[in-house]
Amino acid sequence: MPVNTQDSTTNAYVKWFRHSTPYINRHSDKTFVLMLPGEAITHANFHNIVHDIALLCSLDVRLVLVHGARPQIDDHLQTSGISSRFHKQLRITDSENLRLVIQASGEARTIVEAALSTSLPNSPMQDADMQVISGNFVVAMPYGVIDGVDLQHTGKVRKVNTKSLNVVLDSGAVVLLSPLAYSPTGEIFNLTPSDVATHVAGAIKADKLLAYVAGNGLTDSDGNLIRQLSLPECKKYLADHGEKISFDLQQAVSACYLSCLQGVQRAQLISYEIDGALLTELFTRDGLGTMIYSGQYEQLRMASIDDVADILELIRPLEEQGILVRRSRELLETEINQFHVMDKDGAIVACAALYPYGDMAELSCVATHPDYRNGGRAAALLQQMENQARKQHIKQLFLLTTQTAHWFIEQGFVQGKIENLPIAKQELYNYQRNSKIFIKSLE
Repeated sequence: MPVNTQDSTTNAYVKWFRHSTPYINRHSDKTFVLMLPGEAITHANFHNIVHDIALLCSLDVRLVLVHGARPQIDDHLQTSGISSRFHKQLRITDSENLRLVIQASGEARTIVEAALSTSLPNSPMQDADMQVISGNFVVAMPYGVIDGVDLQHTGKVRKVNTKSLNVVLDSGAVVLLSPLAYSPTGEIFNLTPSDVATHVAGAIKADKLLAYVAGNGLTDSDGNLIRQLSLPECKKYLADHGEKISFDLQQAVSACYLSCLQGVQRAQLISYEIDGALLTELFTRDGLGTMIYSGQYEQLRMASIDDVADILELIRPLEEQGILVRRSRELLETEINQFHVMDKDGAIVACAALYPYGDMAELSCVATHPDYRNGGRAAALLQQMENQARKQHIKQLFLLTTQTAHWFIEQGFVQGKIENLPIAKQELYNYQRNSKIFIKSLE
């Protein structure tokens, strides 16, 4: 008996559905973080993106959606006759700007939440019944003063409350995060969605980070889509082309790169302009965007003279930003025995030094490579330095900092005064840097 033939559209649909089955099985019960810029919320394709998110939920994919609000913030500021100031491409958020940032971010979040909550008959959202939960899952800290410029209410992620976040994801709800977060002191900070998405993905050990961008992804010198990049290839691409691509794309690529360094195995760039880009990327062999992939190993150890060049390379950008005091190669060579380092596949990604002053010791030169921050490495390194101090019968640690006060407070340090320092250190205090002093008891 001959098999009935169907029209070409039906045949294509059946073929696609059959071929997508392995990917459906592969993605079920996995955790994805989606980064949705504010531009995507106003784009004509936005509701199709929401339909695709609903489909992922129906396939039991655990989802965290991080939205941006930059164009919405710009509109609110322009309407109010207020111009934004930027420093190193970061918006300086003063108290007046913060009020409008809160309004714009709140409106963007409401639009996204409303779209995810629809359940209209005869639509892709029929019977979706998605639960959307937002909350204070992200803890913020201020950027502080950079090059003498106080960024005020512009902040960055300090930590992610993974336990409560996973409870919500385990319940089947979609977690919706905005680019606003709060500090333990109750302050509100304006964050970049890429910062939030990167650290959330790393903290909850997400299986994928999916970053929406204008266009399909990265292209080569001939304009052809680059289908995939290893971490070394991605790093080289950013070094060679970072200044040639748009700031939004640069942020998305950096988020993919950094999340993979934090343990996410796959990160993908997908278009918010093309209908079905998310489904094509996830459920077909070739996809429609650019994938970045990883795999790493690391260890904590004492530094050696062979590490001097790598440590200098690690701390030099922080010295140029005024976060660390400059050290010459000769000085570092003589003090190398004071250092511990985090070694990742032969590369130094973090370091710290301990300088004894009697029964006190200065914790100094605490640095983590930007690509590896907020993965718990700095805390692990600090614990190592405290253990070393206790072995030397040190009773108190002290440090001087200009921009990382909140993090050290979280690690148990309390603010001190110049007179609390050892006499020898008091005499070396640089009043021009105006560093804050923090002390921690080890007893």
